[in-house]
Amino acid sequence: MADMRAFRDEVTDWVAGGPGEAARDLAARLGVRTAVLLEGPSDLAAVETLAARRGRDLAAEGVCVVPMGGAMSVGRYAILLGPPGLALRLAGLCDEREQPFYDRGLERAGAPRRDFFVCVSDLEEELIRALGPAKVEEVIRDEGDIRAWQTFLHQPAQHGRPRQQQLRRFLGTKKGRKIRYGHLLVEALAPEQVPAPLDDLLTSL
Repeated sequence: MADMRAFRDEVTDWVAGGPGEAARDLAARLGVRTAVLLEGPSDLAAVETLAARRGRDLAAEGVCVVPMGGAMSVGRYAILLGPPGLALRLAGLCDEREQPFYDRGLERAGAPRRDFFVCVSDLEEELIRALGPAKVEEVIRDEGDIRAWQTFLHQPAQHGRPRQQQLRRFLGTKKGRKIRYGHLLVEALAPEQVPAPLDDLLTSL
């Protein structure tokens, strides 16, 4: 049975230069109405975790969450999935420094920006700030990464850096860690702690 993951895979292939027929067919069969464009898989983990916490099945609602592999791909995704292509409604998150890529890409595709929400540095930084460093360190400890964290803190480059910056850097030091903590940090949030860009995105869908 076709599912949203298959559609996402076909879109990725299409963006890379493959044929788009399979993506078009799946979009129709699955009733896809919205594509959520995210920079990477850690953002995907966070969005899907928050949706599940709120009792939502995004796939059943016709929403496909798409990690693009970087902000510079947004123009291509917007053209294929937005008004010139599948004519899906587009939404997403972007980092503040990457916003110009989104603005240009969405403008070229004739897609509105109203459902794109901006994180100051990135979503990991938003989550760390929302939880506070002490709670994030607690999550690290509970996950069994405390020794790796302590070793990281002893690196000369980390001396004197603010704790939030150290935590954000730590999450990116090992392959797969950002994805795992994208899920874990959202799980640790109290409802009132959800960062505004993430909350606004889910509310808009």
